[in-house]
Amino acid sequence: MRLQVSNLLLHLHELERAPELLRRRAARVLSLELDEIRTIRVTRRSVDARGRRPPRFVVAVEVEVSRVPTYLPPGVRRLALPRPALRRAPPRFTHPPIIVGAGPAGLFCARTLAEAGVRAVIVERGRAVEPRKRDVARLYRTGHLDPESNVSFGEGGAGTFTDGKLSTRVRDREVREVLEILVAHGADPEILVSGRPHLGSERLPGIIAHLRRWLLAQGCEIHFETRVTGLLVEGGRIAGVRLAGGGRLSSRHVVLAPGNAARELYRELARIPGLLQPKPLAMGLRVEHPQALIDRIQYGASAGHPALPPAEYKLAGRGGGRGVWAFCMCPGGVVVPTPTVSEALCVNGMSGARRSSRWANSALVVEVGPEDFARAGFGDDLLAGVHFQEAVERKAYALGGGAYRAPAQRLTDFLAGRVGTLPRRSSYPRGLSAADLRGLYPRVLVRALAEAIEGFGRRLRGFCSEEAVLVGAETRTSAPVSFPRGEHLQSPALPGLYPCGEGCGHAGGIVSAAIDGMRVARTLLRATGN
Repeated sequence: MRLQVSNLLLHLHELERAPELLRRRAARVLSLELDEIRTIRVTRRSVDARGRRPPRFVVAVEVEVSRVPTYLPPGVRRLALPRPALRRAPPRFTHPPIIVGAGPAGLFCARTLAEAGVRAVIVERGRAVEPRKRDVARLYRTGHLDPESNVSFGEGGAGTFTDGKLSTRVRDREVREVLEILVAHGADPEILVSGRPHLGSERLPGIIAHLRRWLLAQGCEIHFETRVTGLLVEGGRIAGVRLAGGGRLSSRHVVLAPGNAARELYRELARIPGLLQPKPLAMGLRVEHPQALIDRIQYGASAGHPALPPAEYKLAGRGGGRGVWAFCMCPGGVVVPTPTVSEALCVNGMSGARRSSRWANSALVVEVGPEDFARAGFGDDLLAGVHFQEAVERKAYALGGGAYRAPAQRLTDFLAGRVGTLPRRSSYPRGLSAADLRGLYPRVLVRALAEAIEGFGRRLRGFCSEEAVLVGAETRTSAPVSFPRGEHLQSPALPGLYPCGEGCGHAGGIVSAAIDGMRVARTLLRATGN
């Protein structure tokens, strides 16, 4: 029998004896003798730096036992049998399914279909990951933006160039499945164990390219630099997609997985009654600290220990009656520009695989809803959230002075309501311009952010220091609209259309988007008898 034993503790001074100690502690938890544990392997490892005690590792192990314990204590569970492989069968489609978007949702949807013998057609407005990598590097280096090939548009989606974090709130065995697929395509097997799995922005392009070659070998089609401008509808159901330049692709099954920056497509699809609806957002700023400062705050006297990774933090609170939280924390990372249109600026964070930058950064975001969009003058339009995002991004570009320089302000100056000087160095590649970031958002949102940040400073001593710099603006934490789904995960307004992933409001991040893509694929297969 295989069991998982969670919450085994290892202190820093015990790491050299970790295999022996983990076996002993697992045996003690299970009330077994040492020789009754046949095999043991680590399945998860994370750092617990809470409280005033020294940091320690929390470990989960998988054990094979020769005798079944009479009682399974808390933290122990039987491991499920592996999921059976999908049966490959001759596809039953007049036209193959079309997948709009080659981000994690689209790629994992296509992969799941291919495993069942169904060859999908993927349509992606951006470029393949190799030329896309050059386009993104040129933006960082020169400020030249390609509106069709950037951090948001292109093979792999936005996550390819914004960190590659694989943390998720989803608790499902499909999380493990996603990680194993990534390892099969070249990811470091460490992601199967780490409590904070992370791919690294420099390694993701190779993983994505390997996955593409696998899909092509299965007979899938991938059309890059091909923008979907609308949907084809016949008899009240989906009939295919319309392409820029007048082309068309026919199919009675379309998976819509465009990512959360597909504003032109949102505008077109808003014409179809009931297809999409506005949804609340989280928007704000990105904060950057020296990584050494975050290490001292979190690890105390243990900061700098070679076994400890760059420290992270999770923060959530309230300000002005709204939720405010840290989002997409990047230890050892950099702040990067992520615009998709000229003369507008938004930013995000990323880390390399080694997380070796001198800085740590995170988004600090506040809840923003339809009432805020209305007060800003955008009424109750379905796309009011899009208009609100665009207005903030134009302000950010202007405050930065152009060329994708970012407006910035010391955190202490932001709280004091003054524009001061900036540190001489930052991770942001296009340079920072001193500005009053309070001008980016309505006062009610600024007050909420400021109130919550002051609370964060009381919880993490040193967080609100002169070394901390705020950078604007963080606007694209999620899609500004959602596409309702009904039976078989199809759109109630348009049968045969499968809204999928983050761009349709059904995921948030690489792993949850990949899982949603797999679920949509399996549902499509069942619904069509494949």
